[in-house]
Amino acid sequence: MDGISWKLFLLSCLSVFSESSAQDFGQTQFICTSVPKDMDLCSATMQNSGPAEDLKTTVMQLRETVLQQKETIMNQKETIRELTSKLSRCESQSLPAAGAGRRPGVKNTMGDVSRGTTDTLAQLGQTLQTLKQRLENLEQYSRGNNGTAQANSLKDLLQNKIDDMEKQVLSRVNTLEESKPGAARNDTDQRNRVESTLTSLHHRINDLEKGKDSRPTDKFQLTFPLRTNYMYAKAKRTLPEMYSFSVCLWIKSNASPGVGTPFSYAVPGQSNELVLIEWGNNPMEILINDKVAKLPFLINDGKWHHLCITWTTRDGMWEAFQDGVMRGSGENLAPYHPIKPDGVLVLGQEQDSLGGGFDATQAYVGELANLNLWNRKLSIAEIYNLATCNSKAPAGNVFSWTESNIEIFGGATKWTFEPCRSLN
Repeated sequence: MDGISWKLFLLSCLSVFSESSAQDFGQTQFICTSVPKDMDLCSATMQNSGPAEDLKTTVMQLRETVLQQKETIMNQKETIRELTSKLSRCESQSLPAAGAGRRPGVKNTMGDVSRGTTDTLAQLGQTLQTLKQRLENLEQYSRGNNGTAQANSLKDLLQNKIDDMEKQVLSRVNTLEESKPGAARNDTDQRNRVESTLTSLHHRINDLEKGKDSRPTDKFQLTFPLRTNYMYAKAKRTLPEMYSFSVCLWIKSNASPGVGTPFSYAVPGQSNELVLIEWGNNPMEILINDKVAKLPFLINDGKWHHLCITWTTRDGMWEAFQDGVMRGSGENLAPYHPIKPDGVLVLGQEQDSLGGGFDATQAYVGELANLNLWNRKLSIAEIYNLATCNSKAPAGNVFSWTESNIEIFGGATKWTFEPCRSLN
């Protein structure tokens, strides 16, 4: 080449980088170059050191660029993770907007925020005040009857639980005051804690009340102070198949719009097998197998009222009584459809699924007592006796109003009640 005759070329692989460079880059790189037969290898190495240094410099520059790009990518990933975390928190704290009046079966996930926050907290405060009054009554009874050490221990425990509840309410108020106006918060955990404490508190109070006298087991009422999706009571037994029925109860509410759902009975495959409901601005309705009849009741005046509804599968005939007087009747309400057995009877909530699927907008708000159910049509005289608290009034043969037949959940209260003494 270039006039130079090479007789023999020895391929010599020269190391471009030192041992320290090899450590920096991982594996050592070798470049093979031709060396004339008679040339000294050391001088050949020296002659090639210039290009090798240039190559090393280029590689170092590339390596620096790669490291800078890697650092940039890591910073961007960290930013993405931070933004993703913030987005998740925002999504978890947001709640769907409340829907307008809807028929049973249309799901609403708004939980217990259907009312204004101020109104809800005020009602919860009233509930706590009621509990404190009940506790004071128990204390007075205990003092008047030389209460035992066990009663005093229960009293102290209840007082501590009430104090804890008041602290939770105060904490919730402070949290809401610090939040932006109209901002919804996901308070499921706090609600569960409140629910658990309330349920335990009511059970303790009921146990203490049971020990103070031998009152009849049917002289009690249920109170649902808040429009929530977790306060309710449930019958311990299911209902049989019925070709006719009569259902009667005492009710007291001034909720608006609509008192909600005093009771609902769901069976597998049909959540609206038997429902009594007043929702939105609609009149009270009774649903049988999803068929509807409007009832001529006027009850949301804050006074106690006695309601009775009778029905027979033959021609779907029904009658409605308020305070012992027939207010309306009709026919063709789910004719020839017997009420199915093996369902779940819930008080205070409308079921969108068997035993659950509660919707706060359809929850009952008020007081309820003496719900009885028969598998026959009651006579006008029997209904009048029930409405006037006559001693001859019959008890339900399918479901009767006794404490042993009911379970209470979510803080609905239960306390002594005698309807005829409360009418005024």
